[in-house]
Amino acid sequence: MALLPILEFPDPRLRTRAAPVDPAQVTTPEFQTLLDDMFETMYAAPGIGLAASQVDTHLRFMVIDVSEGKDQPMVFINPQITVRDGEQVYQEGCLSVPGIFADVTRANAITVRHLDRQGREQELSTDGLLAVCIQHEMDHLEGKLFVDYLSPLKREMVRKKLAKARKHAA
Repeated sequence: MALLPILEFPDPRLRTRAAPVDPAQVTTPEFQTLLDDMFETMYAAPGIGLAASQVDTHLRFMVIDVSEGKDQPMVFINPQITVRDGEQVYQEGCLSVPGIFADVTRANAITVRHLDRQGREQELSTDGLLAVCIQHEMDHLEGKLFVDYLSPLKREMVRKKLAKARKHAA
């Protein structure tokens, strides 16, 4: 397994809309290795979700593990939200926008159809943190970031803060 580089805002590649995954590709050794690498990268970051777009792979899939023990890995390939219900405000962060957190309003409960790691069709109804995480990662697959929910002024402040942090790290 290998750690993958995570793209950071404002990298324009984060704005790429991901293409669907060919279901026949899902069970190939290459794709399975990519999933393993994404989990390793997500856990090391540390994070609870990682979309393929964030590691410069512009295909519609993501990995998530919101469990305390980091022992419930979930794979969502070609996800589609079919039901959205209610509303909740959650403070979100993002591996592509390190050190920044902001309140984002999302659906409280969702139902999502997707393929799992073995390429089987699944449907999951969930709420709370997992629902927020799925919606957040699906935004990445559309080329959208959580900072897009902020005002232009706040978004510019985030961009400047990250640029300053990168300058000091260099």
